[in-house]
Amino acid sequence: MPGIDECLLEAMALPGARGAALVDWSSGLALGTAGDSPVGDHETTAAETAELARAAAEYESFAQAGPDAAPGAAADRAQPVEDVIVTTRSGYHVLRFVETSFDSSVFLHLWLDRTEGNLALARHRLRALAEGLVLR
Repeated sequence: MPGIDECLLEAMALPGARGAALVDWSSGLALGTAGDSPVGDHETTAAETAELARAAAEYESFAQAGPDAAPGAAADRAQPVEDVIVTTRSGYHVLRFVETSFDSSVFLHLWLDRTEGNLALARHRLRALAEGLVLR
């Protein structure tokens, strides 16, 4: 099972990958980075993407209540958001949440070039990477 550095290197091997990071969305800190950053600074990118991830993970609108939940119930029985995709004119940003044995407040961020990247392949590969990631 890969650690952070190996996971990010595998993400960077995807067609069109420009940059990758593992980010703690509760603090906004990058736990590891590879490649480039859209704004030239991985820490700024980590903080900004953490805000988006936090909103997706915490807002009731994105939580899916379990099948036996009462109407309007969400947070305590919610299934977590799997990923968030932001499309820009020049690229894709894929944020894939990673389940951990502690608080599951980390996600993989992959920045893809729009002309060279394959969004479906990236989502599939990030899912596998997130499931196999070992946080040491």
